[in-house]
Amino acid sequence: MKFECNTHILSDICSNVQRAVSQKTSIPSLEGIMIKAEGNTVTLTGYDLEVGMITSADADVKENGSIILNAKILCDILRNLPEDRVSFEADERLSCKIKSGEAEFTLVGTSSAEYPELPSVNGGFPVVIDSEILKDMIRKTIFATAENDAKIVHTGVRFEISENNIRLVAVDGFRLAIRNEKIDYSGEEKIFVVPKKTLNEVLKLSAGEDGKISMSIGKRHITFKIGDYDIVSRLLDGEFLNYKAAISGNSTGTVKVSVRNLINSIERTSLIITDRAKSPIRCIFDKDMIKISSVTVLGSANDRVPAEMTGEKLEMGFNNKFLLDALRVCDTDEVIIKLSSPVHPIIIVPTDGDSFLFLILPVRLKTE
Repeated sequence: MKFECNTHILSDICSNVQRAVSQKTSIPSLEGIMIKAEGNTVTLTGYDLEVGMITSADADVKENGSIILNAKILCDILRNLPEDRVSFEADERLSCKIKSGEAEFTLVGTSSAEYPELPSVNGGFPVVIDSEILKDMIRKTIFATAENDAKIVHTGVRFEISENNIRLVAVDGFRLAIRNEKIDYSGEEKIFVVPKKTLNEVLKLSAGEDGKISMSIGKRHITFKIGDYDIVSRLLDGEFLNYKAAISGNSTGTVKVSVRNLINSIERTSLIITDRAKSPIRCIFDKDMIKISSVTVLGSANDRVPAEMTGEKLEMGFNNKFLLDALRVCDTDEVIIKLSSPVHPIIIVPTDGDSFLFLILPVRLKTE
């Protein structure tokens, strides 16, 4: 293998691909990035048996070939090379010389024959969606995925794709996030769950991208095509929560409130809540305001937010982080909070339409 290419471009894509490389594995080849030079391109692949990333860059290839090099060392070298051009030359003994200006490195590589083959996804026609829309949908749901759950399926985001519609759903047992959008799609219905790690990579790679993202969905794997990158990921198996039953109940009251005002108030009353001094915030929903307070061993805090309410006065407790996570991704000036009882969840929706829905379970309050 022998090629030459732009140092900065190769360094950038190497840093991205490195995130898909396994950190702890019993398969030594997975600790590296596979480099393949062929035609007029060099292709880099990283894979941890759950998520794989593939991308290519233009190169002056003098000899086709491939090799696996340690991902961390390779990326560190590329970041510190002195010139705009870099050359790679690997021999049959898997010794690879990397040269740029007066700097020269020799790395011991591994045969590419030992690299596991990435899954091939045959899912028929791909689903194509605007990059900005998909990123927004992911941001509005990914925060509600479970960190550790007996059901691994809840550690990912559920995709429901039907004619002209896409819905993303996440749940962790204490809260639920839903994001709906209209898309140009007329294929068969598709329902699948994508791991949180994969979606975080989609967000990172699509930052600054304003084009389209293509999704090819197979039975066990999915491929996201983002610009020059392909992300191949396994899908999560298991029975997802029947969330529709949780959002179908009737509310007994509603509160219309400014998102920014509510965020600011919760942040203020949360200042005395710490990891060592944990406590729910107390919300009293009244006819023209929300009274928000907190009490911990460090002291107390009280605040009020103007609001428009229908229904009876209600007092509830909440995990402050759960409320803030939901409110911070709201892109409307105001929201409607649907109320039922002190022991039933609240539902946060936009004042117009159904683009998002956040359900949050209350926390039992101590009697004052």
